[in-house]
Amino acid sequence: MRKIFNLIMVLSLMLWSAAVVSAAEHGGASVEKKEHGGTAQKEHGGTSAPSADAIRAAMKDHVMDKSKATGTFDVTDPETSKTRKLELIRVHERVGKTGNYYYSCADFKDTESGQMLDLDLDVEDKGGKLSVADVRIHKLEGKERYTYDANDNRISINADGSHMEGSHMEGQEQGKEHGGK
Repeated sequence: MRKIFNLIMVLSLMLWSAAVVSAAEHGGASVEKKEHGGTAQKEHGGTSAPSADAIRAAMKDHVMDKSKATGTFDVTDPETSKTRKLELIRVHERVGKTGNYYYSCADFKDTESGQMLDLDLDVEDKGGKLSVADVRIHKLEGKERYTYDANDNRISINADGSHMEGSHMEGQEQGKEHGGK
């Protein structure tokens, strides 16, 4: 009986640890540093909100559609002004919502350099039709290019990895990090 109890305790601890790790990457309540603000999109939310599966499918469809011509998802890297030719690895499970946009991250591999990238994709819902509104390189080889403050504003990161306080990134409507080009 004691062995069964110990096994249950170990399994419970493993499941709890997995939940904490997942929350750590995507701004769960137990994490001080948020990768994304907003609220987590519920898998089976109200009738007016699209499902997380539909949002992830819209992201995958966008990548596949944009990949048809060249065989790769081509994204201009704003730091180098060069076009990166990317291959989709996976869209993350977590889907959130900030303002009018749904978002998730996706992992890509640069087919030329072999580098791994994490891109943020924003999806808008226009009368039930989902479409990608914005794509940004969030991480290169695990190193963040920007982060978010408590109000979901994007904040630049210095070369040394520190946040540039008070320096919200340009080109954002009212400083919001999601949506818009």
